Amino acid sequence: MTSLAATTTSETGAPRAGLFWRILLVLAGLAAVIAVAALAGARYGLLLAVGLGFGIVLEGLRFGFAGPWRALILRREPAGLVAQLVAIGAVAIVAIPLIEAHSGELIGAHAPVGFAMIGGAFVFGIAMQIVLGCGSGTLVNAGSGNAVGAVALPFFAVGSFAGAWHLDWWTGLGTAPVIAFGDAFGAYGGLALTLVMLALVAIIALRGAKPEHRRIPRRLWLAAGFIAVLAIANLVIAGQPWGVVYGLGLWAAKGATALGADLSGSPFWSAPANMERVSQSLLTDVTSLTNIGIISGAMLVAAWRRGFEQPVPRLPAIAWIAAIVAGLLLGYSSRLAFGCNVGAFFSGISTGSLHGWVWFAAAFAGSILGVKLRARLGFEGAPKRGGRA
Repeated sequence: MTSLAATTTSETGAPRAGLFWRILLVLAGLAAVIAVAALAGARYGLLLAVGLGFGIVLEGLRFGFAGPWRALILRREPAGLVAQLVAIGAVAIVAIPLIEAHSGELIGAHAPVGFAMIGGAFVFGIAMQIVLGCGSGTLVNAGSGNAVGAVALPFFAVGSFAGAWHLDWWTGLGTAPVIAFGDAFGAYGGLALTLVMLALVAIIALRGAKPEHRRIPRRLWLAAGFIAVLAIANLVIAGQPWGVVYGLGLWAAKGATALGADLSGSPFWSAPANMERVSQSLLTDVTSLTNIGIISGAMLVAAWRRGFEQPVPRLPAIAWIAAIVAGLLLGYSSRLAFGCNVGAFFSGISTGSLHGWVWFAAAFAGSILGVKLRARLGFEGAPKRGGRA
């Protein structure tokens, strides 16, 4: 007789965690939230809970960014992109008026459009298709046991740190003023413009799809709703939209200082607010907490389903080297572009920033090239699992 605590096998032959193990996983997640709340405060415990929610939804419902963009590029399957747009629109309905009404307490993901921003988004699109992971996707992939994601993640952090170090030089090449639709047209005018643009992109994607690919699976509708609720909660609790890139760069900055590096030579890292974050606990950095939650949430889902049985793919050496280089480029380029698919695309558009739309266009163009490069670098023999990103 098999113990409830043991790992059982499903009808398909895949390992499945036992009931007692699953109860322990739930308790571990709750204990982590309570511990952070006790050590750092209730606000930070709630942010970890939000991060866990992101990780659970992204991994559990296979919702992401890189994979759906790849599906649209290769097979004209728009479901994943349309679900992203629906989630963004749902957040915008709440976020744009809320930020306008509480401008002293809440901020949007607003950034200037510039040469470095456009170039960074384009390079990010290439790199995320090579490893099938954007910012949130790399966290989820690493947390769920995907070896390529685990290799790319630390280099993503190093790249983000380096990109922030050089940010002033790159922005000096030229940037336009920050344009937020809510500021330009009022909260509801900006919201209307955002929703119309989202609808137009969705219609174009659906009309260009094969008829059999126009249906949106139920799991994507559910994921879009859950992600929207979590993103709104993140905005209200943290006072800022959902982001990823800053937290990863901060981890590398803390590692650099622990090794004796002097950050005073960087205008970005020597800024008082950033120096304060480098010196403080990660438990009080809102982006780090949600990032930790995403990794942990993905780990919980992976352990809930099967334990960590995902095999290491047999890839050529060039593919592993490409994963390292792509990780560095993901971090560096996203810092220049003022965010990744989460901070720039999702949060930028949902809070009415023009740069979010420019980022989307440039990153999607880069993704077209990245899809082609991925095949040439020997990744196509890797398991498809974990590539939702």
